Amino acid sequence: MNGFRTTLVAALLTALTAAGTAPAADHPGAAPAARTPSPDAPHRGVVAEARTPGHSPGRDRAVRAFANGRRVRAGTGDDAPWARHPGGRADLTHNWWGVFPQPGTHDGITATHGVDPSYKVSDADNFTYAPTTKAQKSCMEVVTSYWNSGNEIWAWDWCGSPGGPAKVLAIDADFLAKYTTTNGGRRAYSVQLVRDDAAGNRWSSYLYNYTTGSWNLLYRQSGADKSELEHGWDMFEIYASVNPATGVGYYCTEARTTVFDSSAIQLRDKGGWKAASPSDAPWTEARPDGREFLCPPLKFLQAGANDHWTVRQ
Repeated sequence: MNGFRTTLVAALLTALTAAGTAPAADHPGAAPAARTPSPDAPHRGVVAEARTPGHSPGRDRAVRAFANGRRVRAGTGDDAPWARHPGGRADLTHNWWGVFPQPGTHDGITATHGVDPSYKVSDADNFTYAPTTKAQKSCMEVVTSYWNSGNEIWAWDWCGSPGGPAKVLAIDADFLAKYTTTNGGRRAYSVQLVRDDAAGNRWSSYLYNYTTGSWNLLYRQSGADKSELEHGWDMFEIYASVNPATGVGYYCTEARTTVFDSSAIQLRDKGGWKAASPSDAPWTEARPDGREFLCPPLKFLQAGANDHWTVRQ
């Protein structure tokens, strides 16, 4: 009987691993890898639901903070931008963690990103961008954006003028039905950024349509990358402030059950796709402390060899 049990357990573990549903033994709490589409699946059609956003005080605040945050990382921004803008916040913490694909290692990136439509942001100055991804010198960054004006996918334009979200897509029932798959009871979508033309630095971003089995064009742009950063990224990022009622960041309570996850991070090099690795996509840092992110219980899990990360409580 013991031998039968051992054989049965081994068979179940093998099946679960093959299905991508067994968490890594050395990374407890890590989300299982989602069903991953082929990067070479057909590229046809467009994300018809995406729209060009208008201006509003909330969106303009988000754009200002987002753009300055990138400049701060490049060493050219204002470390306290909110103190200098009426209605802004001087106490916001900006922090991030993930992998940074290095210069010269790729001309495309793809990943499968977890998404939680139930996560609601209450404070107008707090933003969670997780996951968010950009290739080295790409003309766009595709962002899972949680903010108090509604959860959205952004195609942020880094080559155009004046920049900002060029296309936005609501994380609603239509998006969930077409562009996400279920993974362990959670939803995830797949994104791809590829350079189409080196001479003009033309880039295209796509979302995978699970109903048609094809990559749909989200946004295309060419020109010079104005992010002022040489590397790419796939990461968890916050702009957060402390809720005086709880003593931790607002998002720490609001996203208590949210699992931020990026899996199957792949880079394209010389026309071929390969998993992100320590040599071409190092971690931002090994093990951040949740207190740096205004959320002490937050855990940062290296769920794969630089091609899968999970952030959760």
